[in-house]
Amino acid sequence: MLPAIASALLPLLRRMDPERAHGIALQALRRGLAGQSRAPDDPVLAVSVLGRRFSNPIGLAAGFDKGAVAAKALMRLGFGFVETGTVTPLPQPGNPRPRVFRLDPDKAVINRLGFNNAGLDAYLRELSALADRPVPLGANVGINKEGADPVRDYPALIAAVAPHADYAVINISSPNTPGLRDLQGEARLREILAAVAEVANRPPILVKIAPDLSPDGIAAVVETCVSLGVQGLIVGNTTITRPAGLRSPYASEAGGLSGVPLFALSNAVLARAFLLARGRLTLIGTGGVFSGADALTKIRAGASLVQLYTGFAYHGPALIPRLKADLAAALKAAGFVRVEDAVGTAAQDLVER
Repeated sequence: MLPAIASALLPLLRRMDPERAHGIALQALRRGLAGQSRAPDDPVLAVSVLGRRFSNPIGLAAGFDKGAVAAKALMRLGFGFVETGTVTPLPQPGNPRPRVFRLDPDKAVINRLGFNNAGLDAYLRELSALADRPVPLGANVGINKEGADPVRDYPALIAAVAPHADYAVINISSPNTPGLRDLQGEARLREILAAVAEVANRPPILVKIAPDLSPDGIAAVVETCVSLGVQGLIVGNTTITRPAGLRSPYASEAGGLSGVPLFALSNAVLARAFLLARGRLTLIGTGGVFSGADALTKIRAGASLVQLYTGFAYHGPALIPRLKADLAAALKAAGFVRVEDAVGTAAQDLVER
C-alpha cells in the first residue's frame, strides 16, 4: 500500500473512536502497509545538530508510537527523524476512557491518555530490533503515576535507552500525570538533570517543556539545562489552555490540546527560548504544523528541527512529501540556502507579537 492509498483510508479511520483508530493505524504500519518513501530529500533541507545529520528537519513527535512498535515503518515514510515513547519504567494503563477527542472543526486533538504504555522492558525489546536505522531515532521517557521517584527513575531510563537511541528526551511536561509539570521548577529540574549527568555513555539529552510556562519559567529552564549539560529543548508539549474561538463541542474536555490552536502559543514560547538560549541549546519546535509554511515559521522562531503529531494524524503519510517539498520551496523563495540560515531569524518579532 502506497502512502497515498494509506492516507485515503483516513476518512474511514476518522469514523471510529480516535484511540481505536490510532491502534489500527499502528498495527497497519507495523505490518508495512504504508509503503516507504524512496525519493531523496532536497539538499536545502539537510540539518546537522545533536551530533547527527538529518536529511530533512521534519520529525514525528513522541506519543504517536509510545512503544516503538511501528518505528521501523515510520522511519521509512520520509521523516527526517522519529521519536518514540513516552515510556515509563513500569507498564501502566493510563487514564479511564474516553480520553482522546478529535476537534475536527479546529484541526485539533485533546488527549488525557496519562502515559499509557507497555513499560520499559517491552519498549527495549522493540528498540533492540532497530539497530539498522535509516534516520535518527529519539527515545522519550517519563515517570509512572504511582511509586515514582524522578531522581531515581529518569537516570535509569536514560541509561536503559542509551544504547538504542540517537537522542533521549526527558518528558516533564505532560499535563496528564499529576505533579509532572511541577518538575519544570528550577530546583526539581536541577536535581533530576544532575542525576542524569552521572549516566555514562548517554546520548544527547533534551528536555520537553510545556507551552504554558511563564517567561520567567522559560528562562529558569533554559539556564538550568545549559548549566547541567543538556543539549536541547523540545518546545512544547500540549497546552491546558483553551484559545478563544474553538468550535468543536469537545473543546471543554479536560486534557492537553494539540494541533492548529496551539501554533501561535508554541511559536511564541519557542522564540523566547531561542533568544534566551543564545545558541547554547538545540531547539525542536512542535505544535500545530500542518504545512511547509508552518514548518518554516517554527524554524524562523528558533527551531533547528520540527515535529508533527496532530497534522500527521489528520493527513497521514501523504503529508510528509508535500510538507518537505513546500518547505524546500519556501526556504529558497525566502533566500535561504540551508535550514540553518533561517533558524531564529523571526524570533524577536514572534516574541513581541
